Amino acid sequence: MNFIVREANLNDIDNILLLYKQVDDLHYRVLPKIFNPPTSNLKSFVFEQDIIYVGGGNTKNLIALWKEWGLEQVLREAWENGMILAGLSAGSICWFEEGVTDSIPGSLTALKCLGFLKGSNCPHYDGEKERRPSYHHLLLEGLIGAGYATDDGVGLHFVGEHLEKIVSSRLHAKAYQVERRGETVTEMVLETAYLGER
Repeated sequence: MNFIVREANLNDIDNILLLYKQVDDLHYRVLPKIFNPPTSNLKSFVFEQDIIYVGGGNTKNLIALWKEWGLEQVLREAWENGMILAGLSAGSICWFEEGVTDSIPGSLTALKCLGFLKGSNCPHYDGEKERRPSYHHLLLEGLIGAGYATDDGVGLHFVGEHLEKIVSSRLHAKAYQVERRGETVTEMVLETAYLGER
């Protein structure tokens, strides 16, 4: 099985090496650099893979590079043909219409993303103290649309555009559906399946 890893932050060598080890234990072949492919035909290269995994880092830079290389449309076509697209942090935000990002130094901001999945996405909901209030502020100011927030360790499993299941590697971590209603923001806790100790 082929598995492309595209880190939005290629400087985070410890996490990259940890991911390689975990993937190697599953007997996947890892191709670490989507922008150093063995061919000039990115579409054929991407379509030879089984999984595209995107790590954390600067979402704004990642999307800009993908658009410059024409990869946005290739990934959409791959996804529409059943390829697994996955990721965390920047690699979660990027697939939605919008995301809450720290790509620009300073405060957290809303970012237009690829739009494969409807709504917005805010990761690190319990892991970074400014995430929840920033998401609420952006919603109240009309700078971002309703969407999903996830605590660290929580994954949203979509099949096509349908949210099929929510899983967590942490016992009490949760996912939320977050939206503006009038002058307030509501959070609905979504059922999350704990994957257990590993």
